[in-house]
Amino acid sequence: MSPDGWPVDLRGVTESVVSTLGPNDLWNVAALGIHAPDEPDEPATARTFGRTRTWRNFTERGGGVVQFTIDPREFVDAALAVREEPDPVLPNADAWVEVRVTEVASEERGDATVRTWALEPVESAVVSERVPTVNRGFGAVVDATVAASRLDVPGYDADELLGRLRYFADVVDRCGGPAEREAFARIDEATDWRALAAERGLDVDAVVDDSGDSR
Repeated sequence: MSPDGWPVDLRGVTESVVSTLGPNDLWNVAALGIHAPDEPDEPATARTFGRTRTWRNFTERGGGVVQFTIDPREFVDAALAVREEPDPVLPNADAWVEVRVTEVASEERGDATVRTWALEPVESAVVSERVPTVNRGFGAVVDATVAASRLDVPGYDADELLGRLRYFADVVDRCGGPAEREAFARIDEATDWRALAAERGLDVDAVVDDSGDSR
């Protein structure tokens, strides 16, 4: 379901990259999940967790530019690196939408405040139309960024997260293409999770029993 003004259909939680303007007049790039509305007349929403740059810029600027891409490297850089750009729209964006944001709910989760924002489209464009192909490595990269971003967050089981990363690494190695493998290499570099796993006595080289063939 896609509310009016959005350049793409939204379903479930659609993974995106958002650019928000910081106090240094550069655009901070971060990962953002867009929650599709239950009804056509309701807004799409997104959540920020804690005092992030996206939260700060949403609060101070009142909006940002949401972008859609199938380049897994963009998701890794957005989720795990501090990336700032002079322009809001990334070269690999297939579509973008400028949004105004309004905080509509908040709740406390441990030491962090989770805020829900309603997103109102202002302007949008489709930059590139393509027939997408999907390999399991792409999904593994996106899920791996979530696990990797939580390694240092209190309340999450580090051993469980490292086990997920080992699984995702194996999926990317067997099923991903060059872009997915490069993206996962960036996860390795940003987190050094393999060394952390070794310190905790976990075998990061174990092969997961999951063929990746037709089911």
